[in-house]
Amino acid sequence: MRAMLLVNPKATTTNRRTQDVLIGALSATMSITVEETAYRGHAALLSRKAHASGYDVVAVLGGDGTINEAANGLLDAEDGRDGDATDRPALLVIPGGSANVFARALGLPNSTVEAVGAVLEAIRDGRRRTVGLGQALWNDESRYFTFCSGLGYDAEVIRAVEGMRGTGRKATPTRYVNTALHHYLSTDKRHAAITIEGPDVPRAGNVFMAIISNTSPWTYVGSRPICPTPWASFETGLDLLGLQRLGMPSMVHLLPQITGARDTLPTGRHLVQLHDEKEFTLTAERPVAFQLDGDYLGEVEQVTFRSIPNALQVLV
Repeated sequence: MRAMLLVNPKATTTNRRTQDVLIGALSATMSITVEETAYRGHAALLSRKAHASGYDVVAVLGGDGTINEAANGLLDAEDGRDGDATDRPALLVIPGGSANVFARALGLPNSTVEAVGAVLEAIRDGRRRTVGLGQALWNDESRYFTFCSGLGYDAEVIRAVEGMRGTGRKATPTRYVNTALHHYLSTDKRHAAITIEGPDVPRAGNVFMAIISNTSPWTYVGSRPICPTPWASFETGLDLLGLQRLGMPSMVHLLPQITGARDTLPTGRHLVQLHDEKEFTLTAERPVAFQLDGDYLGEVEQVTFRSIPNALQVLV
């Protein structure tokens, strides 16, 4: 079995020793080609190259952003080809970022070393899981996502943290929480901009923030999962939670309902909730912040979201 291992040398929780241990362990079970990512979008180019070159596996040591790029390269999102998962190399992920949401949603340990042991067992036993992805289309662009996307407040927080990372500070859970709390004081809580509608979705307006999920949890704060859409799954369509109020009473009511492992939907008069949807569109009256798998993508006024079932095989 031939594998291309993509290593993000700047990932939050990886170092050269960890990389060497991983390369040695994988080399004992597969023929490995190692490639280091050098710039944003490089992992997508490398995984596309692996696909074209007939590799059996694309392995990723990195965070959610690197994994997202690798998945997009495998699906060749720019050309819009949605073939069968068995036509593509399998994806193997080893968590190396700050949150590692996709890896943890697959059931992998958050520790890089422990995750290596788990994926070696998956290789040995031939364990594969087929997962669906989400797809976002805006302007003339298209991109797949593995676990979530969002418009509004959460994307604003990600934008702020990415700005801090640009100055050399790490994206720790504490930094995300502190930034979210600080940013909440200044975000617009009076003028909602977003409307949600779709072929099978009733129109809902006056939305401040929308979370679109391909799985659950949505994210983690340290070891604690945050589950605004607890029914979301890799085996179903897309889920959504929209907030029509951002005031303190509404947030105080909502936050305990989505913190920790959950299997019940949050309740509230000012929530918009969708489950297992194939397609819907979010339109904003003014440009709003947009994120995808924790990667800030700028401001948008309209995004269409689609569920892409059976998109990838994952060794897990």
